[in-house]
Amino acid sequence: MDVIREMLAEYPMPPAVATAIYYLTRAVMAYGTLILVFPIFAVYQEWKIWASSPTIPNLSPLGCIKVYLFNVIWFTWTFVGSLLLLPLWLLGGCGNSVEKLAHCVVERHGARVCIAAMAGPVVVRGAEHLPPDVSPPGQPAPVYVANHSSQIDVGAVYYLFRRFKWIAKQSVIYLPGVGQIMHLSGHVFIKRTGKNKGSISNLYVKSNEAVRSGVPMFLFPQGTRRLAQRMPFKDGAFNIAIENETQIVPISIDNPLGAFNDLYPLSLLWGGGRTKEPIVMTVHRPIQCRKDTDKAKLKQECYDIIYSVLPDYRTDEEKKRSE
Repeated sequence: MDVIREMLAEYPMPPAVATAIYYLTRAVMAYGTLILVFPIFAVYQEWKIWASSPTIPNLSPLGCIKVYLFNVIWFTWTFVGSLLLLPLWLLGGCGNSVEKLAHCVVERHGARVCIAAMAGPVVVRGAEHLPPDVSPPGQPAPVYVANHSSQIDVGAVYYLFRRFKWIAKQSVIYLPGVGQIMHLSGHVFIKRTGKNKGSISNLYVKSNEAVRSGVPMFLFPQGTRRLAQRMPFKDGAFNIAIENETQIVPISIDNPLGAFNDLYPLSLLWGGGRTKEPIVMTVHRPIQCRKDTDKAKLKQECYDIIYSVLPDYRTDEEKKRSE
């Protein structure tokens, strides 16, 4: 008799109920073990980014270990958090009953733990440009846009202490912990391949609903992670801002090249962590959008603003092609 059966034996219940609980518990535990598997793929994805250009260092073996632990912490935190929120979600009638708790408690604190444990300190500049966390009645929430160069970005933005919704590919919902907490937080899922017209339409419907209800959207308009390259911005974030005549807030995220490769957090043992180069987020002045705002000019303006304070890791050839 295993441990689960022994625990169930202590509580009198119909055999059918006990059997159902037993197999459900076993299934959850088996699903939870994937927490140790999926971070391996996350390491490979991060490694590809750092290996994509001769102008930046590759991820070292230590860096790969730190990326793996970064993801294990995140998966574990969100897995436990989603299980703890599940009863409240059911008692609240499901739906969006625990959205704020899932985002502002589980996600925010989990992200900060991941960053503090594996990446280092975060400095926010220009915080005075952040719109209020709660939009005035009748005023749509803002749309945040930022460059995307590393998995670090996804954790660092929680240091803004603002509620928002992400847009993520639909497959993310199957990740243990991460998918469940994102569902509970009400984030928007889209299908990125194949026939996805309905998914794109749903993106705008859900995003417009969020912004009009006072919850900001946060998008990485380049659409994918790049550190050494500067990708053109896609339309999504700007369509949402223009459609709702709201503010768009450009944010620059500067991840130091040693973020994963250095000895942090071990360096804290001998005081080296005090000189750790921080992740720097710069919040720029919001740009008010109207129905007649020129989208092409708006995209270029945000692009120029975001990259104006970031180091340029492009090769000389890439710089020439962009001129």
